[in-house]
Parts: sequence; C-alpha cells; structure tokens
Amino acid sequence: MSPTPAARSPLGLLRSHLGWAVGAAYLAAATVSAPGLWLRRPHTIGDGGILEVALRAPHCLLSLVLFTAGLQVPVHGLRALLTRPTALLTGLVLHLLAPLLIIPGVAFALHRTPDSDGGSGLIAAMILIVSMPVAAGATVWTSRGEADQPTTVGLVLVSTIVGPLTIPVTMTALCPLLRGGYAEALAGAARTAGHGFALTGVLLPCGAGILSRLVLPARPLRLLLAAAPPASLLGSLLLTYINASGVLGPFVARPEPVLMAAALVVAALVCGLSFGLGRITARVMRLDTSAGASVTLACGMNNSSASAVLVTTALPDRPHVLLPVLAYSLLQKVAAGRVVRAGAGKRARP
Repeated sequence: MSPTPAARSPLGLLRSHLGWAVGAAYLAAATVSAPGLWLRRPHTIGDGGILEVALRAPHCLLSLVLFTAGLQVPVHGLRALLTRPTALLTGLVLHLLAPLLIIPGVAFALHRTPDSDGGSGLIAAMILIVSMPVAAGATVWTSRGEADQPTTVGLVLVSTIVGPLTIPVTMTALCPLLRGGYAEALAGAARTAGHGFALTGVLLPCGAGILSRLVLPARPLRLLLAAAPPASLLGSLLLTYINASGVLGPFVARPEPVLMAAALVVAALVCGLSFGLGRITARVMRLDTSAGASVTLACGMNNSSASAVLVTTALPDRPHVLLPVLAYSLLQKVAAGRVVRAGAGKRARP
C-alpha cells in the first residue's frame, strides 16, 4: 500500500519519525544550548508598573501543547465510553496506582547503591514524571487506528481533570522514599502542584481547547483544527529543546558519565515496568487488543513536558533531575511505538 498524501507531508513524516525528532532536539540542546538557555529565563514585558508581565517560554509552550490537545478531543466520541467503561476505569485506576506500585521497589534498590543520597535525585525525577496525567501524545499513536481512540482520549481527559488532586497526593505519598534535601524539595513541589500548577498549567489550557471546540463557529474551528497538529508538534519539540538545554548543555561542558548511565538505567527500568504492568493488567482483564493497547499506553505514558516544567519551577537548583525525565520522555515514545506495532500485527494475522 502506497503512503497517503498526508503521510508524505512534512508533518506526516515528522509524526512518523517522532523519536528521531526528539533525539534531534536533544542533540541541538547539547551542542547549541545558548538559545534554549535564553528562552528558559523569564522575560518581562510592559512598562514596569501594574501592566508588567513576566513571560516564561516553557509555561507558554506547555499551555499551547495542552490547548491543542484539548482542541482535538472528539468529545462526541466519548459518549460511547459510558456504555462500556471497563477499559477507561481500568486505565485510570492503573495510571494512578502504578507509581505507588513501582517507585517504592526502585527506591529500595537505589538505596543500596554507593550513592551518598541513596539515588534520591533519580527517585525524585521519576516521582515527578509518573505523577503527571496521561500524555496527550498517547492520542498520536491511537489516531492511526492501532488502539482504541475514544478510550485513550478519555484517559487523557479524565487524568487531566483529576490532576489537581492526584498530582500532589501522589507526590506527597512518595516523599518518604527520599533522603536529605530531596524530601523537602519534593514536598515543596507537591505544594506548588497543588496550589496552582496542575490547575492553571495543565487543566485550564486543556479545558480551554475543549471549550473552544464546543463553542466556536464552524469556519474558525476548521482553521484552528488545521493549525493544531503542526502547532502542537512544533511546540512540543521546542519545549523539549528548551528543557534539555538547561541540563544537556552544562552536562556536555562537564560530563558525568556515571550520572548519565544511572539516569538512563533508572528511566528505562521505570518505563519498562510501567508498560509491562499495563500489558499484564490488560491480559488479566481480558481486554481486546485495541482497548488493551490504550490501557498499556495510559499506564506507561506520562506528560513529560509538564513534569520537566515543574522541575525547572520547583527545583531550579537541581538541573540534573531533568536528565532521567528527558530519558523517560524519549523511552516512552519508543515503547509506545512497540505497543501499537504489536497490536497492529495481531490484528493483521488471520
């Protein structure tokens, strides 16, 4: 079958090679980090008085990505979930419980390493990423028809709605696993998440996109829907570059191979366990292939962009915490590709 015109377009090619695009963003951050570091800093606009506003590029880009995700939610398609909510409820419960099941075991193993803080920096990074809602990027994979699109969209939406409650609760519950100043720092991050980040930084932009889809007239909505996919993809890649610039640039200047290896190993371990738990649960629940793929994606894919922004906001003096977050961001995309390819292969068999 020859590729469709949409697949041959620049946007289609970028979406089909998203892992390579993210890798290119990391490479750019490691080699040309100065623009990213400049964009990371707050920039003030206004006359210095009451109209003065401090803009932060990471926050603005995160809002753009979440707004476009909400805009593309086919709300009418979610009604069918009310008649068959098993996959939705399974995915949501699993997404919320997975951090409490996986992180303590990883922390137990890291506490027995020679690291002076028992790997608390790596554990803190993993807590920050697994506490986030289901990544809106999960819908990119299901939009190709290799998983249950309404279920995946519903999981992204519901996990985002409950995020202002679940994010600080999950982070607070896992704080005792940390040592030294990391426990206090993560407790502060949990308060930041609960007091505003999850609401204004995650829920409101996504909700604004959904509301826009419901209330806008047909013509403006068509224009917005046409602009949403490239804006979301390019905004996400730019956000990845900005976040990575804060850690990869300095890391290249003063490399720490042991830290890099540890970040990759821990991120791969947590990512693999999360996707594995999702797959096992789908089989135990005897979900069909499409619904099982959606549940697996919900368990393994977390909003890494939101967690990276929260790291830079709540832990500005610990940029190395971003290393495992960036590693997880890339690995979850690779794992998601394997999940949907496996599902497509099963359906292709007679």
